[in-house]
Amino acid sequence: MSGVSIQERVKTYLKQEVAIYRKKTYKVFYPSQDDEWERYVDWFIMSLIAANVAAVMLGTVDPFQNRYGKALQQFEIFSVTVFSIEYLARIWSGVEGKENLAELNPIFDRIKIAGHPMMVIDLLAILPFFLTRVGLGLDLRFLRALRLIRFLRLLKLVRYSESMRAFGRAFRKKKDELIVAMTANGLLLVVASSLMYFVEHDSQPGVFGSIPETMWWGIITLTTVG
Repeated sequence: MSGVSIQERVKTYLKQEVAIYRKKTYKVFYPSQDDEWERYVDWFIMSLIAANVAAVMLGTVDPFQNRYGKALQQFEIFSVTVFSIEYLARIWSGVEGKENLAELNPIFDRIKIAGHPMMVIDLLAILPFFLTRVGLGLDLRFLRALRLIRFLRLLKLVRYSESMRAFGRAFRKKKDELIVAMTANGLLLVVASSLMYFVEHDSQPGVFGSIPETMWWGIITLTTVG
């Protein structure tokens, strides 16, 4: 009986310790107020995201890639490790945001957390690294395309920037007007490009070779002074 009692006490103690560390982790990754430690974590993650985007762009410069390719690869491994720890820590500790922890379903509630849009972005930001390492007989062109998803790490900044969150709130508030404007611009682009194709195709086939190619002219015209 005493053995069972000791086991129960150990189990209770471990549960309490896990709950304490989970709560501390939650405060770091889901801060309710900005204290000094949380700001350090935020700035570190934001700096790492910015450095990752710079590394991806520099990796396309052949002389730089040839000289520092190994360093870029090591930096990629370090970054993915940090982002993976962040991702898992958010899923593990996110249940602390539940109003009634007594009703906690460890699996279902964490699946709900993983399905949050920002968590999906976090997953997509690290997924290409693991897929390219595993390979699984995928086409190399597909693997290279997957690595472009690393730019989604830039979207992780939304989580850490108050100004970007404010932009998101403004976007949601005016989404109907923005959708109408984007639809109107899209229709204008298609109509203008189609007209230019039929008018200029014979005289400038190299520039207006098809309607999709002409749409590039339309995009330039709509977004600049033409």
